[in-house]
Amino acid sequence: MRTCRRALTVLALTLPLAAMGAVPVVDDNSGSAGSSYPPSGYGTAGAYAGGGATAQPSAQGQLFMQLQQMQDEISRLRGIVEVQQNDIQQMKQEALDRYKDLDSRIGAGGAPAAPAANNSASDGGVNTGGAPASGAAAAQSPQTSTEPGDPAKEKLYYDAAFDLIKAKDFDKASQAFSAFLRKYPNSQYAGNAQYWLGEVNLAKGDLQGAGQAFAKVSQLYPKHAKVPDSLYKLADVERRLGHTDKVKGILQQVVAQYPGTSAAQLAQRDLQRL
Repeated sequence: MRTCRRALTVLALTLPLAAMGAVPVVDDNSGSAGSSYPPSGYGTAGAYAGGGATAQPSAQGQLFMQLQQMQDEISRLRGIVEVQQNDIQQMKQEALDRYKDLDSRIGAGGAPAAPAANNSASDGGVNTGGAPASGAAAAQSPQTSTEPGDPAKEKLYYDAAFDLIKAKDFDKASQAFSAFLRKYPNSQYAGNAQYWLGEVNLAKGDLQGAGQAFAKVSQLYPKHAKVPDSLYKLADVERRLGHTDKVKGILQQVVAQYPGTSAAQLAQRDLQRL
């Protein structure tokens, strides 16, 4: 009996020790893949610095790069749009200024500024259309009208053409002034009609037609009061056409030959800006 009790006591003491010996011991320094530390993926930056295999950028990194590229492209497109908007605004402002200028001239220029000068007279140096100002008076003179002069009838015809300008019907106004000049080239209204033909063509955007009409004022009516204005407007047309080499010469001519006029003052201002 005592022998059995002693055997049971020894067994009870040895069982815990056996259980403890059955627990596996993990070696932290082993290279086992299942218990590696630090976790996989840690220290990627160190791989870059150490010259190891290059890691591919993460999805978040790729998304950030794409977003940055899109922002750069948007900034570039915004710059282009701003430039275009400025160009459009400048064109609108020039058109508005042109119409305002036309309106102001309409309000002050309905009647002829002065009777047309003797057609054979020379201006002694005004030369804007290429033909000499002296020694070619016959080539510059208006054609002789086939219809007898009738001041009252001429005025009705001229006023009708001018009313078309007031109505902003520039196409018909251009046709009306051209017809007037063909029918009454020696009329006292002819110089004004020639000038307004230039203004109408300019309002239409016909720069070539406007330049030709303005040039003919000084060529055909060299003593007319509209000559300084027509030369100044001719310089503006040449500027719009890109003929900058002609602009300075015409402006200098206005300043030198027509001092004291509003056209000369404007020409002097433009010369200072060149």
